Amino acid sequence: MPELTDQEFAVAADVAIEAAQKALLPLADEHDFEVELQNGVLQVIFEDPKPAKFVVSPNAPVRQIWVSALSRSFKLGWAGEAAGFALDGERLPVLLDRLARTQLGL
Repeated sequence: MPELTDQEFAVAADVAIEAAQKALLPLADEHDFEVELQNGVLQVIFEDPKPAKFVVSPNAPVRQIWVSALSRSFKLGWAGEAAGFALDGERLPVLLDRLARTQLGL
């Protein structure tokens, strides 16, 4: 599989992060946490049950999307077969949903 060019990565990362934001909004509305996208970086901010912040950002030099959440770092590479960024087959929106639910104790 050919590697993404810088421009392809930038576009794919923006699309993936925006899709992840949209996928999280219903859960955020239901459980009252913030999902903010600014300058290509997504922040997921929790007040309850305990304060926490997840940060989702593109890392262009290595062409990955990095997620900092639950005191861990998750590094998602481009998965051509999934047509998105994934870690061990788990796509970005699914990973964020799982991590948010873990943070919320669901």
